[in-house]
Amino acid sequence: MPEIRTDWDAIVVGGGPAGSTAARYIAEGGADVLVIDGRDPIGSPLQCGELVPSNDEMRRLCPDVPDVDDLLQTPEEAISKRTGEMRLVPPSGKPLRYDFDGLVLNRVAHDEALVDLAKSKGAEYLVDSRVERVEDETVYLRDGSEYTARVIVGAAGHNDPVRKTQWQEESLNIPVKFVLMSGEFTDAVELHFGSVAPGGYAWMFPKDGGANIGLGIQMSLSKGKSLNNYAEDFISRYGGQVTYSGAGSLPMSGSIRSLVKGNHLLVGDAAGMVLPSNGAGITIAMIGGRIAGQVVAEHLRDGTPLSEYERRWNTQMGKVMRNSKRAFRLGSLLFRAPDWLLNIAFNRLTKRFIWRAVTCRPLLGLG
Repeated sequence: MPEIRTDWDAIVVGGGPAGSTAARYIAEGGADVLVIDGRDPIGSPLQCGELVPSNDEMRRLCPDVPDVDDLLQTPEEAISKRTGEMRLVPPSGKPLRYDFDGLVLNRVAHDEALVDLAKSKGAEYLVDSRVERVEDETVYLRDGSEYTARVIVGAAGHNDPVRKTQWQEESLNIPVKFVLMSGEFTDAVELHFGSVAPGGYAWMFPKDGGANIGLGIQMSLSKGKSLNNYAEDFISRYGGQVTYSGAGSLPMSGSIRSLVKGNHLLVGDAAGMVLPSNGAGITIAMIGGRIAGQVVAEHLRDGTPLSEYERRWNTQMGKVMRNSKRAFRLGSLLFRAPDWLLNIAFNRLTKRFIWRAVTCRPLLGLG
């Protein structure tokens, strides 16, 4: 492999959806950008539930986000299944059913496609390289090598080294466990609530020839039962052969207060860009990545303040994120209730309000 240059306009730490999207738009804006990631290949190992809204659904969920089709260019080979229904399932097992236009991804293929797209715009990648720390304009790798850039973007999840160096803000992180299972499943997406996943939810996302099945919980509400035990109990409801087991963590406090410090920016999970009310993070991270990438490119080219990133994020996603935080706080109270009370709460009269909460809309109103 040819030697990678050490001085760049911008460096992105982490090549997932947020990082690769940021790099794509930085490069598209005319700057030289390097993405550094500890994985090889990027996208492996799988760490999430793989469900995203379709582009049409995204326009409904996030109406202030422009040019959705330019941002979200999911290739057919990265789509495992299309779904038209979501079922919200209380402990009784009697679901509330909703129209939902969603895509269940082959997440590894999806992330690889984002890398290819960023490379097609001119971004370069350094993989299998772990960042030790970030100071000012320098990124220090564990192998002792150093890289410098005028702007550094942290996109390496909740343990991102840029965040650990510059930010002190704490976030609620929910641990998740999941499996890929072969077999035949309903075409509808399922979210399960109640004692099956205290403080969080369990899911079944159907895929071609199988499903992604898992859950996330708030450990403070687990009553001493381990995440593994909850996962085993829920996964055992489904008949099929487990072909892969994975784990991860979701930041559920919403986006952090400050996204920029000096010449450092955070995007994606590192910035808390996950909707707390439904756990959506892939497309939300890409929205943040595009805004960050565009602003970084403008900053390097024209001197646009990096603080413009925060302003645009709030314009495009502030309302949705605030609604999602409110719904999560309400849900956290509700999901402390016994299962019998949740069964009563999930009914035809509350159906509309529950859906508005899950999809980050005001509980009352026309929006």
